[in-house]
Amino acid sequence: PPATSRILRTRSTSLLSHGGGGDGDGPRWDRALSAVVTSPVRSVSFSVVMATCGALLGPFLDSYHSAFGVLKYDDPIYLTLWGTESNPALITSWWVPPLFGLAGFIIGWLYIVLDEALGTESERRTPSPPSILKGISLFTFQYYLSGVLYAMGVDRTVIFGVMSAACALGYSVFDGTAVGFWTSLATAVGGPLIEVGLISTLTSGHGGYHYTDPGETGFFPLWIVPVYFLGGPAVGNLARGFWTALSPSALKEKTQPPGCEVCGDTRAVPCPNCDGQGYYTTYGRTVKCNACKGRGLVICRACFNEYGDDPANIERVREIMSKMPD
Repeated sequence: PPATSRILRTRSTSLLSHGGGGDGDGPRWDRALSAVVTSPVRSVSFSVVMATCGALLGPFLDSYHSAFGVLKYDDPIYLTLWGTESNPALITSWWVPPLFGLAGFIIGWLYIVLDEALGTESERRTPSPPSILKGISLFTFQYYLSGVLYAMGVDRTVIFGVMSAACALGYSVFDGTAVGFWTSLATAVGGPLIEVGLISTLTSGHGGYHYTDPGETGFFPLWIVPVYFLGGPAVGNLARGFWTALSPSALKEKTQPPGCEVCGDTRAVPCPNCDGQGYYTTYGRTVKCNACKGRGLVICRACFNEYGDDPANIERVREIMSKMPD
């Protein structure tokens, strides 16, 4: 019935807006589109940065599972780096970096677009660098811990409980937004489904791999799902940080030239009439300098126009100087 449809639409909109700081009138996709297309350079730079971060970080996280025997590649690629011959730092396959790069790109854009559409609070959109690093560190530790627990022979149900607690903690502490929840949920569902496709299609010699414990699904243990979930807040806050750093206002602050080199932005320079003394000696008498009224300072003409002032307006000059401390 029409009335039921209206109620369902209203509840759906309310659920999406709850905790997101929205207007209460539903998603604003026009606002999201505008954020993406307004600055092509910003959007392209953001895409490249997120894909690069995913391609670089993801394979090292995945290597924890390889190192602890959670999964095995049929034709692994080894890179010793800071590890040893018996325990290389990187164990991966040719398709892993581009896949994680794509994941970083998608999750990053989901956060940015949905933040705009749902009106996420400004404070949530601009996480501090320490907060971003802590979120990524927790995600990294979760990956590592899952491998350790598996190698110790801990029951998969217990591992699922520990991983679920970690993802709940990470989400509540480092995110807590509707955007973060829905994006992380999509990651927790989409990631394992992609793995099902990869395990089913990739063969030996072509990047094939498998989980040593196929678990409850026949492809992977279910504790993988909360591991994927925590990737949402970790990658999402990184995306928010980069998006903020690439904003025109932030770039302007970083690239704008330094202040006035003459006065150091104090707007005052030593009086040339009295050499900044406030007085001068003439015919054996000490006389107060009329140019600076004995202050030893006069207004800097080098940056006068930068403040929108007229250098010919003597009254304005006097007003400015009167407000400056001696």
